[in-house]
Amino acid sequence: MPDTAHPPLAITMGEPAGIGPELVARIWHKRHELNLPNFIYVGSSAALNAIDKELPINLIPDIPGLVSAESDSLTVLEVSLPSPLQPGTLEPENGTAVTKSIDLAVTAALQGHISGIVTSPIHKAALYQAGFDAPGHTEYLARLCGLKDNQSVMMLATQGLRVVPVTVHSPFKDVPKLLTTEKIIHAGLVTAHDLRHRFGIATPRLAIAGLNPHAGENGTIGMEEATHIMPAVWALRDHGVTVSEPQPADTLFHAEARQNYDAVLCMYHDQALIPLKTLDFWGGVNITLGLPIIRTSPDHGTALSLAGKNEARLDSMVAAIRQATKMAARVGQFVQ
Repeated sequence: MPDTAHPPLAITMGEPAGIGPELVARIWHKRHELNLPNFIYVGSSAALNAIDKELPINLIPDIPGLVSAESDSLTVLEVSLPSPLQPGTLEPENGTAVTKSIDLAVTAALQGHISGIVTSPIHKAALYQAGFDAPGHTEYLARLCGLKDNQSVMMLATQGLRVVPVTVHSPFKDVPKLLTTEKIIHAGLVTAHDLRHRFGIATPRLAIAGLNPHAGENGTIGMEEATHIMPAVWALRDHGVTVSEPQPADTLFHAEARQNYDAVLCMYHDQALIPLKTLDFWGGVNITLGLPIIRTSPDHGTALSLAGKNEARLDSMVAAIRQATKMAARVGQFVQ
């Protein structure tokens, strides 16, 4: 266990041919201007040098070396790439290094050497070619933490709005059959727990969006509110969670309505993401709830077409670093 009271955050490499390494290098140079804490990078130094040959790097070979993290150079826990790198060009053989970067960061977090993880975007199609068999980043992190895929919960957040999609990357036609009372209960319990422990909200208030227009309008426009959602509301209230009845989604996200809750449980992906990205397209943060470690991520992809051009916006990665920093500082302040 490191002897520092405030271990650094770690940023994973993500897809090395994408904008992840570039964002890390540019943010490191601007860290004082942006008032960001010290952080380390878990990934390939070659990926950083391909973007910025002048970047000062403190290379360490293994996790115990993190105790020597420096502030006048970027500490890199090295993960070598099997194949040469060209920004913007996928090389599936490097997928093994992408997953190793995540593996090392999670191990370091579980051991207490880092305070949390900010993950750079991965390219799932390339990872699948390298043998990656998890549905996605979030599920893979859950597995590394010894949990089942469905135990973690995805939250998207920006200033003034937090949303949790109960069903995530599912075709809309499949949502009604995938949406179960048990899933809603699980999402609500995990969200309420982490709002207390990771966000410092002593008594979280959850709103629940209805699945159908007008939240079903008493069964005239759909029955899922009565058959699936209300039983979950009753169960959550039995667990002491402050939660609304199903609300019409079209009146749930305006400024006045947002004053009445701390997070919204949404029934499907776009119901959650459209209001958040309308409110703040560039600065949203992906947060994984339900893990024994802190994990945030920028709410964008690998942007291969921008890699190496110094054009990618920093907003979401900066927001993800700040969010992880706040969460790490609050751990342990609120105990059940």
